[in-house]
Amino acid sequence: MSFFSIFYPRTGARRGAPLAAALALRALAPSPRRPPPRWRLSLLGAAAVLAGCASVSPDGLRSDVAALTAGRTGGVDAALPGTDPAARAQAQQAIAGWLAQPLTQDAAVRIALLNNPGLQERLAALGVADAERVQALTLPNPHLTLGRFANGHEREIERSLSFGLLDLITLPWRSARQAERLHLATLQAAQDVVTLAADTRRAWLRAVAAEQVAATHERMVEAAEAGAELAQRMVRAGNWSRLQQAREQAVLHQARAQLARARLAAATEREQLHHRLGVWGESAQYPLAQQLPPLPTSAWSADDLEATALRERLDVQAARRQLDTLAQRQGWSRAGAVWGNVGVAYSRNTATERASGHRDVQRGWELELPLPLFDWGGAARSRAQAEVEQASAQLQDTAVRARSEVRAAWHTYRTALDLARQQQTEVLPLHQFITEETTLRYNGMLASVWELLAQARASTQAVADAINAQRDFWLADTDLQLALTGTSPGALQGLSPGATAPSTSQGH
Repeated sequence: MSFFSIFYPRTGARRGAPLAAALALRALAPSPRRPPPRWRLSLLGAAAVLAGCASVSPDGLRSDVAALTAGRTGGVDAALPGTDPAARAQAQQAIAGWLAQPLTQDAAVRIALLNNPGLQERLAALGVADAERVQALTLPNPHLTLGRFANGHEREIERSLSFGLLDLITLPWRSARQAERLHLATLQAAQDVVTLAADTRRAWLRAVAAEQVAATHERMVEAAEAGAELAQRMVRAGNWSRLQQAREQAVLHQARAQLARARLAAATEREQLHHRLGVWGESAQYPLAQQLPPLPTSAWSADDLEATALRERLDVQAARRQLDTLAQRQGWSRAGAVWGNVGVAYSRNTATERASGHRDVQRGWELELPLPLFDWGGAARSRAQAEVEQASAQLQDTAVRARSEVRAAWHTYRTALDLARQQQTEVLPLHQFITEETTLRYNGMLASVWELLAQARASTQAVADAINAQRDFWLADTDLQLALTGTSPGALQGLSPGATAPSTSQGH
């Protein structure tokens, strides 16, 4: 007996073929009187073509992520890490060159996108998802089963070639579904890229500002030390009391404590920058830029902020794509649940008698259909509807959050810019004027040295406050750019309290 059947599952069994429509082929023992129909050959050819089109992206979809993040990384044309050893070696050489010079903000973003281990893990996971997509779209190999059975009267030979036709029939739908899933994963990876770029910018801004503030506190300590030394000499000369000296010593101790906190903040912020850059050891001994970027001459306009966010943000695009995908799947969810277990099989059995050599050939087909007595697909339809409603609510929530975040980010940005300009154009010139007038009065014997030292400490603190205000503005600018074109910035980073509090000065 010999037979040939194509059905699902790929076990060679003639019965119990779930989730498939089957096609009979007579390739092993074709009949010259009944050639295979053309539509069968065309179907197999189309399957081979569709299955052959699926291939793994050579760069792990990094080019797709780079296309999505173009213009969303703060104006930096940053590259992503490559997959081949030559590209990685070239990237490490470029990183070494950037770290050898005072690190700028743009260079920090480039290094982070090339060297951050967390981002590399996320991009590798995207490559895994691409490989899983190709595996899901690749037609399984056919199964060949051979059997020989004999008794005293006849000999039976079984030859079967089984092939899962369900994978062929559903290939267009599975291809579209896998493409949607991969596109959503690519959008998520792009959000990780722009988030890392924004986090690196924030870390660089905080690190540079912290080192500048620490330098100002060093000058404050120098002024306090001069006052304490002069107070000690005045006590020795008998011109001052111990109470007045104690006040100056208290000012010195307070200045030293603020310096210690400022140095700790600088070291901590630098470590945060190391984490974003993915550097350690000797590579972490790079020099930082000396100053923050200057304030811009013009500000972002508030026009069309919400429309830009809804059009450009990656998380809004991902939520919209998810809703479209579920809406397309909703139509055939019930049919797939009810009529998924359909099986068709064709058999050709041959039995040969040993004595006479007579061969008996038996052909036939069988159809297996599910009887929807208990499951009419209502649960599947309800689930599909609930998933669509869930995705719709998620899209609405994402859109509302995007609108709110971009408005809040712009208000923070605008306020931070006004405060930073006030510090630079009004507060600092005012302290400079007071310092110059106090120096003139001291030279004319109209002001004491203690007033001069107190004003020096106040002016230095004003410089630290101006640096913090400038830092807060650029943090707010980073949040606004991320909220406009990238993804959710989370808690707004601008207008955060300074690392140190203003020092109190005492005049005499």
